[in-house]
Amino acid sequence: MAAAAAFDFREDERAPVLALRGDWTVDTISGLEDDLAEVSEKLKPGAVVDVAGLGRFDVAGAYLIDRTFRESPGGESTRVAIRGEHGNAVQLLQAARKAYAAPAPAPRRLSGLKGFAAFVGRAMVSIGDEIVETVGFFGETLVVIGRQIVNPRRVRTVSIVHVMETAGLNALPIVALLSFFIGMVVAYLGARILGDFGASVFTVELVAFSMLREFGVVITAIILAGRTNSSFTAEIGAMKMRQEIDAMRVIGIDPMDALVVPRVIAMLVMTPILTFAAMMAGIFGGLLVCWAELGVSPAMFVARISEVVPAQHFWVGFSKSPAFAIVLAVIACKQGLSVGGDVGSLGARVTTSVVQGIFMVILMDAMFALWFLEMDW
Repeated sequence: MAAAAAFDFREDERAPVLALRGDWTVDTISGLEDDLAEVSEKLKPGAVVDVAGLGRFDVAGAYLIDRTFRESPGGESTRVAIRGEHGNAVQLLQAARKAYAAPAPAPRRLSGLKGFAAFVGRAMVSIGDEIVETVGFFGETLVVIGRQIVNPRRVRTVSIVHVMETAGLNALPIVALLSFFIGMVVAYLGARILGDFGASVFTVELVAFSMLREFGVVITAIILAGRTNSSFTAEIGAMKMRQEIDAMRVIGIDPMDALVVPRVIAMLVMTPILTFAAMMAGIFGGLLVCWAELGVSPAMFVARISEVVPAQHFWVGFSKSPAFAIVLAVIACKQGLSVGGDVGSLGARVTTSVVQGIFMVILMDAMFALWFLEMDW
């Protein structure tokens, strides 16, 4: 049975002595805090702890004794002086003193122009670090893909097919539906605006050019950035929080092989397919509007596209989809692997993944547009 914790305080001529008796463990010290707080006010420099009568002793008891001396006006700031013999009192008191962390100083908050400049500077450093980390992760992904090409036995076919279904095939209805409505809107606006100039017939070209070159692939990529990027980041981030990724490394499985590359390959395969479906759905939406508003029959609509719209417009839009697929998959997986150990980190990384994905889609589309314009395509 545990002996009750107790103490005697003696103010000797040379130095005050705090003599401990009984067991000082987490189960026995609950009622001593107030009494020790009064003793702490009386401690003078050179005070010692007598452990000759001390029984069992644990970290909780050591922390309480250390705090009593540390907060006293005359207590030692670096150590607790010991008198008597005990098996582990010295080690536990030293551990309690080392584990003590002083309160962090209040952060210095700048105001005015200096505060704004500091905020901008921190933001730029954060953006720079994020760019460097993402580029490095992209390079590591390419290396792992090359390693799998050299050794095809490393390819995880089942994982790739599963991701193709969940991230690609299941996104087909929403991609086609939104593209269908975008095609209808473009055709309706073209019919109204071009009709004021007596050029309603050019609505067919407007729908074809916009859906084939831009809207089909961009709508697909933005939907994937919101739907698939968040899914990839949340899945990998949850595995990181539950330490499943650490367990994979322990048993010899590379997370890049098992988690990242299958998602990149699946996106490379499915994004062009979804882009083609978005193009066709958008053109079909424009066809219905032209038929209803302009009286252009489906046969005439298709014939005019085949005669007037060059095939290069299809290939211009279609060629963007692999680049978008790689960027979206790499961003999503990188953010998932960067998740910390708390839920707040998971939510922040999912948000960052979606925002970065959409930003990169718009930025890359602008760069592609400028490049194709200079190439006269």
